[in-house]
Amino acid sequence: MSQKSLPILVLYYTQHGATLNLAREIARGINSVAGCEAVLRTVPKVSAVCEAVAADIPAEGAPYATAADFKNCAALALGSPTRFGNMAAAMKYFLDGTIAQWLSGELIGKPATVFTSTASQHGGQESTLLTMMLPLLHHGMLISGVPFSEAALSHTHSGGTPYGASHVAGSEGKPDLSKDEQQIAFAQGKRLAELALKLAD
Repeated sequence: MSQKSLPILVLYYTQHGATLNLAREIARGINSVAGCEAVLRTVPKVSAVCEAVAADIPAEGAPYATAADFKNCAALALGSPTRFGNMAAAMKYFLDGTIAQWLSGELIGKPATVFTSTASQHGGQESTLLTMMLPLLHHGMLISGVPFSEAALSHTHSGGTPYGASHVAGSEGKPDLSKDEQQIAFAQGKRLAELALKLAD
């Protein structure tokens, strides 16, 4: 990362790869804006067993997020698969552990955006995106969505909402994004980066 680049945290949890693919497209959008650079991070699974035996560094994919990632980021893109209309337990558990950041106000005034994936077309994408915004609002972040000036939002037959990018994996759990889903996620990342630059100025 160059010294002049604003670090933008793309924090996600994934199980089958769909949310990771959205994160990568959002990162591409961020990196398309001069002066910004995406920082991909993930969170570990959560259970009594996982916490006892999981490695401190994941075997593959992005590193686990740290307190420093939150402190240093100029903006945040937060992604999770849907679990009964809400974010996955692993992401909720991670966010529940950000009390120190809340107390210090590290995220106040920084822009944020959210994204998700589901197996079914009506599997709770919008409720997940909306509830993912709540802890970010408590942190004092400025929520950014996807405006309808993004043409793919109006004709997508898969994922994509004004609340954030999304993906419909189908009953077979296919992680590959449609062209519309790719475009919406890219545009969302680009918009987040542009907002971060404006606020930094």
